[in-house]
Amino acid sequence: MTKKSTSPTKLFVLDTNVLMHDPSSLFRFEEHDIYLPMVTLEELDNNKKGMTEVARNARQASRNLEEIVGTNLTKLEEGCPLAINGNKHLNGRLFLQTTEVSVELPGLAGSKADNQILGVVLDQQKKHTDRQVILVSKDINIRIKARAIGVAAEDYFNDKVLEDTDLLYTGMKELPANFWEKHSKEMESWQDAGRMFYRITGPLCKSFIINEFAHYEYEKPFHAIVREQKGNTAVLEVIKDYSQPKHNIWGITARNREQNFALNLLMDPEVDFITLLGQAGTGKTLLTLASALTQTLDKKIYSEIIMTRVTVPVGEDIGFLPGTEEEKMAPWMGALEDNLDVLNKSDDDAGEWGRAATQDLIRTRIKIKSLNFMRGRTFLHKFLIIDEAQNLTPKQMKTLITRAGPGTKVVCLGNIAQIDTPYLTEGSSGLTYVVDRFKGWGHNGHVTLLRGERSRLADYAAEAL
Repeated sequence: MTKKSTSPTKLFVLDTNVLMHDPSSLFRFEEHDIYLPMVTLEELDNNKKGMTEVARNARQASRNLEEIVGTNLTKLEEGCPLAINGNKHLNGRLFLQTTEVSVELPGLAGSKADNQILGVVLDQQKKHTDRQVILVSKDINIRIKARAIGVAAEDYFNDKVLEDTDLLYTGMKELPANFWEKHSKEMESWQDAGRMFYRITGPLCKSFIINEFAHYEYEKPFHAIVREQKGNTAVLEVIKDYSQPKHNIWGITARNREQNFALNLLMDPEVDFITLLGQAGTGKTLLTLASALTQTLDKKIYSEIIMTRVTVPVGEDIGFLPGTEEEKMAPWMGALEDNLDVLNKSDDDAGEWGRAATQDLIRTRIKIKSLNFMRGRTFLHKFLIIDEAQNLTPKQMKTLITRAGPGTKVVCLGNIAQIDTPYLTEGSSGLTYVVDRFKGWGHNGHVTLLRGERSRLADYAAEAL
């Protein structure tokens, strides 16, 4: 968390939510010491029961503490070394609260857990006047209270993939007006299986990423995907234009440049993992379902479509739902139903009966699964769609993506501006994590969709509200 320096090491007091958010946080403070108040251990114990992600993390944090403390019971005051197992590089020590603390907190009731933690931090400040004592918490309110009583408080940043999500990889690069002047020297072009390729050399090629889209929007527009990149040389392949009605996918055509890029990735059998980011109404689900149906029913590349999403309610929870797994997931799958209506209406010639038959056929090929039952599964030749992926933690994301067996394509859809999971931010979301970690892999593709295509009302609302 902090770079090694010659200044005295810091003492970090951890709030419970840090341990429950990331059990490995105990090993993330380099040469600095960690102090755990007794109330933190108490709260950890209260949250260990159940099958939720929080309960699992609480149990893992307790196991980590057991390993650190071990048999070192006689010298707890001196601290237990954090350098255990694969963390031998750590110089810090773990201290547990062993004595009662009685510190007067201005205007705060001492019995509340947060206030007890603040009391411990104040007490440590008095004892260690020579070093910085910092409270680390994911809870904004305790950080505000801490600053109000003169205590240094920080958020836990170690799980953040990016400090600023504006720097997140968009999957496309706009080429400058002088691109061809600087890169057309020694240019080669050829055709292979009806596709056009260009090998170009020049300074901009260094910054290209495999499967990134390059677009030139001047006198002769040029849209291509980077297929190879080595030093100052890159191979670009001209992409298929899905905005043409003759190239429609299940009756759907691309309405803008980014949608065209997305369809090129979704229809590419060599791309196994795709992430599509974008605000409401940019067409993420519709494009994905259209390409999934085409490749499952028409081309028969995949045996079925599996759709899953995180069941985080926006309002109050509606309690237990009756029925099978599919029926319980149905209320969460309104987006799927809406998109299927659009896809089914595109076939005007079939008539009422034909449409009903198509709808039944489609429904037999789409399975709706709950995330809760994904562990230990392997999906063979499936088209797996993970909707609302911004609500997943990096660990849940890893669990899901590692379910993919041979011939399976995984598509993650989400909008990182709409996170409903507590303590998850745009920088630490599992979706941000996979976009950043997968970029540059030859079988990965990513596009950030920019323009809403739902309706003029939805577009105006997204901007104005």
